[in-house]
Amino acid sequence: MLISGKQILQHAYENGYAVPAFNFANMENLQAIIEGAEEMNAPVIIQTTQGAIDYAGFEYLADIGIGAAQRSRVPVVLHLDHGQKYEYCLKAIQLGWTSIMIDSSLEKLAENVRKVNEVIKIARPLGIAVEAELGIIGGKEDDLKSEQDIYTEVKDAVDFYQATHCDALAIAVGTAHGIYKGTVKIDFNRIQEIREKLPIPLVLHGSSGVPLEMVSQAVRCGINKVNFDTELKLANLQALQTFMTKNPGVYDIRKMYRPCRQAMKEVVKAKIEACKATNKSWVVL
Repeated sequence: MLISGKQILQHAYENGYAVPAFNFANMENLQAIIEGAEEMNAPVIIQTTQGAIDYAGFEYLADIGIGAAQRSRVPVVLHLDHGQKYEYCLKAIQLGWTSIMIDSSLEKLAENVRKVNEVIKIARPLGIAVEAELGIIGGKEDDLKSEQDIYTEVKDAVDFYQATHCDALAIAVGTAHGIYKGTVKIDFNRIQEIREKLPIPLVLHGSSGVPLEMVSQAVRCGINKVNFDTELKLANLQALQTFMTKNPGVYDIRKMYRPCRQAMKEVVKAKIEACKATNKSWVVL
């Protein structure tokens, strides 16, 4: 079933778990996510970046994303990840996305607030969740000078929320986009401090490569949405390379991508389990 991001994230916030969010750009990628969520009987967020939209097309991703969500046996949110252009956010809303991220984290605080409120003005009357980001997450955004530049300050988070009343906030606490270089360091105390001050779900970006126990600990500290992307791509690549090495003469893409889909699904299931953070069973809306 396709549902609003506001509904699923509020449920996660009230019940102390995180909704796993996985990026997709093609059919096999999406099938792996939905099948994994159904096997785990878990809610899930399927999300697209502007890069995926430029690659596959807005309408095509809408067709397969909404269709897969509507047929799913578990709650599914279709989310725009790292939307940086107002036009992308607007078109996603028009095509049926049920959650939008407007990412203006590289802007000054006042400009970040202005852009977020611009999207909220359109999305909120339609019941569409709006996620914002405060602070700078490493990897794709790591032209940074110090940890002070990276981590989200508690006071800034409070001021930002009071100025926007966004539905969810991605905070910078030490994770990084892409493949990690070095040791993963997450400021769990900062997550707790921000959670205590804000009445909304918190989001952890750049979670590929983070050990599963650290993901669970972040959820226990107050994270309610966790993003994953790179590890699905790596699982797909490894499975494809292994298959082609063993079957160099095969050209049928149906045979080539079956093990890729299975490999991605196993990653999805492991991440979903980590997002539970406790031994409780999932509560499906």
